[in-house]
Order: sequence, then C-alpha cells, then structure tokens
Amino acid sequence: MTRVIFVRHGQTSWNQEGKYQGHSDISLNERGIRQGNLVAKRLANEKISAIYSSDLLRAQQTAEAIADYHGLPVITKPEFREINFGIWEGLTYQEIMADWSEILTAMYSKPGEIGPPQGESFQVVKQRVTRSLQECIAKHQEQTIVLVSHGGTMRVLLCAALGIGLDKIWSMRQDSSAINIIEYIDNRAVVSLVNDTWHVKDI
Repeated sequence: MTRVIFVRHGQTSWNQEGKYQGHSDISLNERGIRQGNLVAKRLANEKISAIYSSDLLRAQQTAEAIADYHGLPVITKPEFREINFGIWEGLTYQEIMADWSEILTAMYSKPGEIGPPQGESFQVVKQRVTRSLQECIAKHQEQTIVLVSHGGTMRVLLCAALGIGLDKIWSMRQDSSAINIIEYIDNRAVVSLVNDTWHVKDI
C-alpha cells in the first residue's frame, strides 16, 4: 500500500483575479505563501518518504514549505502540471465566454474530449498524470508520499481513483492548499480525504 497526500498549491494573484493559469508559471501571492506555510505545519508530523511536485513555481513553492519540515528534496515532474489552457491562459471566464463560448461550454460538458485552442483535453492530462503517479507509487510501496499539484490535475486523479468519468471533474471542489489523501492498495484506490482546508480556516 502506498499512501499519497495530494496538496493543491496555495493562492496566486491569478487565482484571486479569476484568471486561467494552466502552464503559465505564476508564483504564490502573500496569502498563498501563508497557506503553504500552514499546510506544511499541518503535515509536519507525518512520516513522509518523498515529496513530489509539479515543476510550476506555485506548486514548487508550496512543496518546498512542506519539505522544510522533513529535510527532503522536492522532486519536480512536469507531468504533474495543470491542464494546458492554451490561448486562454491569463484570461478570465467572462473574457473566454465573450469569444469562445461554444468551445468553453462544450469543454465543461465534455472535458475528456474537448480542450481549449492550442491546449489539451482532460483526457490527455489523465494519461500523463496517472502514468507518472504509478511510477511514484511503484517506488514507494508501504510508504507515505506527498504530491503537490493543481486543481484540475487533482480532480482528474480523484475521478481516476473513484472510477468515474471525467465529466464529473467539475463536481469536486479543490480549494487553495487543500489536502486530499488516497491509499493505493494493489489495483485498488481508497479515497480517505477530499478538499480538506481546516488548516487555513482562520485566514
């Protein structure tokens, strides 16, 4: 059994402004840094064997805060990036709806099949993240590891763990610095925690 603690990165200025980030490399804002420190403090007493992260700065900064408590390096993997939103990155939902309403509406109804212009679908995200996750699990049998990633990526992994279609990804919240825990036992996945943010309830 491998226990994986998934953490969504802390808040960025683009999160605050409602902009689609995707592969854009945006750093944490002041609130996001505080969230990263608080999630790190919460995980300080966990027996963690390795810390993996998306190679995007917002995830790395969150992962490094966690790593400081454990004396571990952060292992970055581009496969754990957020979905690539293509030409929509840096735009808000309202701005995208103004010019690409049909594509955006289709993407929300069929996220596994349709992606943004010059971006990728959630099916492509699923292929890259599940393959890389399986490699991590194989290396850490009977251990607990941390994986710091992104909201869309985490929703995809939860759908995969629960054996449900990607059309359900928008039915799951993933707030800034949220913790999710999934235990991988042979060919089964047991979801034991989803979108837990009590560590930041006071900010």
